[in-house]
This record gives sequence, structure tokens and C-alpha cells, in this order.
Amino acid sequence: MLRGLGANTVQVRRAEQLVGIDGLILPGGESSVMDKLLRLFHMKQPLKDRLAEGLPVLGTCAGLILLAEEIDGAITGQETLGGLDVRVQRNAFGSQVESREESVAVAGIVGPPLQVAFIRAPIVTRVGDGVDVIARLDSGDIVGVATPTMIGVSFHPEVSGDDRLHRLFLDKVAHGHQ
Repeated sequence: MLRGLGANTVQVRRAEQLVGIDGLILPGGESSVMDKLLRLFHMKQPLKDRLAEGLPVLGTCAGLILLAEEIDGAITGQETLGGLDVRVQRNAFGSQVESREESVAVAGIVGPPLQVAFIRAPIVTRVGDGVDVIARLDSGDIVGVATPTMIGVSFHPEVSGDDRLHRLFLDKVAHGHQ
């Protein structure tokens, strides 16, 4: 998605690769495994440091869980990077077979709602000071939040091929480095 929008991208797999990047996407996946790998490869503290410095970040699904300060439903010993003052309910959408696509309006995105996929997705159950709610389901469940440097969403915006959320993120990256 980012390359299609003209951004230069690199996969970050080692702490030294965090130097010189202008933004980061924490993708979907299994948040507990991602947490273990961040610690195993000594990436957790360097990443926390870059986030604290204001590195723009987009966390989708498991990425949102990694950014949250608190997790309900975490496995024993699961940790987060923190930095985003929210509480999330892990796997709030149920099991893999209960995954679904929905239309979600996102504040800051012009045009029709995004068509997105919820795959064993979290919901945000508490929003702290300085965090804006940018997306809700019709039920009222919070599925998108943002700060000046972070965007966290419960869904996978890339599934439909709609690049508007990624454009919003790239705008945040551009404004963070002016």
C-alpha cells in the first residue's frame, strides 16, 4: 500500500533499522507472538524509545494491541509497547471463523466509509486523555483511535485495497517531520 502511494519502505527486523525511518506500521498478526519476538530480538526497548520520541506509527489489529497501555484477555506474561493511553479487549470479535468485513467511517478520511476486515480483532474499551476516537461501529464499539503521532485501528484496512487510511498515516508522517 505504501509503495503504491510513492513512499519508500523498508522492513524493520533489527533495532538499528529503527534509525533514520520517518514512520512505522505495526501490522496485524498474533500480538502475543509479536510481543515475544520483540523481546527475543531486543527490539522492544529501542522501539519504545523511538515511539516516545514521537515516531509516527500506524497500528492495525495486533499493532493496536501492541500500542495499548492495557490489554484485557492477554495471555500470561504478555506485554505491550505502550504509549497509546487506551485499554483494548483482545479477540473481542471472536474466533477466526467469526471474522467479517464491515463499512467503517473514519474521522479525517473523506468519502464513503472504508470497507475493512475484522479478524479476531480487538475493541477499545477505555480511551485516555489526549486520545481521539476516530472510528466506531454502529454498536458504539470503538475501533479506531489517534494521537498526534499514533493511529490505532482494530481492523485490517489493506484487505479491500482502499488506501485512504494509509494516506492519512503518510500525512501524519509528513507533518511530523516538517
